[in-house]
Amino acid sequence: MSNEIVKREEQFVANTNMDDLQDELAGMSITFDKIKVPSGGGLAFEVPGINPDEPDLQKEIKAVILYHHPMLSYYKEKYTGGSEAPDCSSIDGVTGVERDTGEMKLCKDCPYNQFDSGENGGKACKTRRRIFILREGKAFPTILSLPTASMREFQVYIKNLIESHRKSNQVVTKFSLKKETNKTGITYSKVILSFDRDLTDIEKENISKMSEQTKSIAKNLQETNDTE
Repeated sequence: MSNEIVKREEQFVANTNMDDLQDELAGMSITFDKIKVPSGGGLAFEVPGINPDEPDLQKEIKAVILYHHPMLSYYKEKYTGGSEAPDCSSIDGVTGVERDTGEMKLCKDCPYNQFDSGENGGKACKTRRRIFILREGKAFPTILSLPTASMREFQVYIKNLIESHRKSNQVVTKFSLKKETNKTGITYSKVILSFDRDLTDIEKENISKMSEQTKSIAKNLQETNDTE
């Protein structure tokens, strides 16, 4: 029993210092691996593996949320996949930056950030939530970008944590998928978040440091395409 407890406590005691990572990557663009949410009602996440061209398929992910923030992306032409950056994007949900001109605009005043500006009464500018998570046994954070259809699930989960006097970086969160169909008959995959367990005191101390370091790095990330 005691060995099991020790092993569990060590799940989120990473040996990596994010400050060291920034020093090693000084002058280079910092990127994070990304977990892909499937389309069409798929029930398995595409998780980066040893071979970049062969992601692992996982129905469930257990991780600690280190940091999260809103992100908006607007494509003039319908996005069909690939690595092309949005025509306009925002990494804070407040100020948008046009890709070609560098012009900055307030997102709240943008006509593309209003309902009925996009398909089926939605917004032409898509709202996502970029979440930096630390998976069990891993040393570096990974990005999980929640699509618009999963935003409510995230908001309810965070609200429930707050009401139970917990913070998202003090618990282990379980991420899973549910197949849903919208009013127009389109099938999609919704991300479901649920509480797994509280972190131990040892884990909380380590994760608190990683959260601050990740937040600092995230503010300087220029990459805005989380849809590939």
